[in-house]
Amino acid sequence: MSDVSLRGVRKSYGSLEVVHGVDLDIKSGEFVVFVGPSGCGKSTLLRMIAGLEPISGGDISIGGRVVNDIPSPQRGIAMVFQSYALYPHMTVYDNMAFGLKLAKTPKAEIDQRVREAARILQIEDYLERMPKALSGGQRQRVAIGRAIVRNPKVFLFDEPLSNLDASLRAQTRIEIAKLHDTLDATMIYVTHDQVEAMTLADRIVVLNAGNIEQVGTPLELYRNPVNTFVAGFIASQRMNFLTVSPQGNGLALRAGRLLTLSHPRLAEVRTIGVRPEHLELASPEAAHFFGTLSVIEQFGEYALAYVELPGGELITIKLDGAPDLKLHDTIHIGVPPYAVHLFDAAGRALR
Repeated sequence: MSDVSLRGVRKSYGSLEVVHGVDLDIKSGEFVVFVGPSGCGKSTLLRMIAGLEPISGGDISIGGRVVNDIPSPQRGIAMVFQSYALYPHMTVYDNMAFGLKLAKTPKAEIDQRVREAARILQIEDYLERMPKALSGGQRQRVAIGRAIVRNPKVFLFDEPLSNLDASLRAQTRIEIAKLHDTLDATMIYVTHDQVEAMTLADRIVVLNAGNIEQVGTPLELYRNPVNTFVAGFIASQRMNFLTVSPQGNGLALRAGRLLTLSHPRLAEVRTIGVRPEHLELASPEAAHFFGTLSVIEQFGEYALAYVELPGGELITIKLDGAPDLKLHDTIHIGVPPYAVHLFDAAGRALR
């Protein structure tokens, strides 16, 4: 295991800078997930750590050693890609053993490492199969096994589940979490999927346009986002945002009644955020605002109701069970004061 440290790391393509002075410390044995929208720089950052992309400025250290000018094979990392990149003419065993053979590892040690990795990943019965005889999930486990046999200091995962269907993604996500617990290894994982980030990470790094917006545990980011970008990106359903204006001891909603709140910086608030699971159906007398039900998605144990407000905004409400609602119904909604996130005109959270 090794820690990973980034100090002022930058990446430019000609005059275009795409990663802007990133500072980050990853502790030995930690599972850190880079998350953000397409083009935010998360895969570029991972590839720079791997040595597959040269950095334009700053320092990257692995295990206390600056690796800026050290080739990728000598950095002590192993990378698992989105594509499995298995050799189609080789068996599973030979695919996993190939890198060790190139490194002239003794045959007995190769066999011991391959069989131990296969045991951990539960692919012992597939060692003599060819890749074409495996499912997508099995192929990804072979790719992970190929990384395990190298005994790397750091595992790097670049969107490894994006080629799998929904059920296989969930299953393989659990296997990766168990793998981290078994190996107690340092892992850095890139994804655009918030569910993967929330369920796998010890800490999440939220990236946007080549900058780190926030670093924290999944619950820290869920409960205390630093701005509207993080608030709107983290969690399986996007946070609802409503424009407000301070009025006396509360906030006036554009299409609704006064939301009474006590906060020392109430005069600075321009936007409130409320997560779908915190909004409530209410009586017309108790509701803070109302709208028209545009779409309802029934999932059995819960439903997502999409409500269009008189001003045209579309908000989402997560409701337990299977509520008896009909399209075009008027929906009255209450906002619990404890669940409200406050943001200023620049989108920064007000504590």
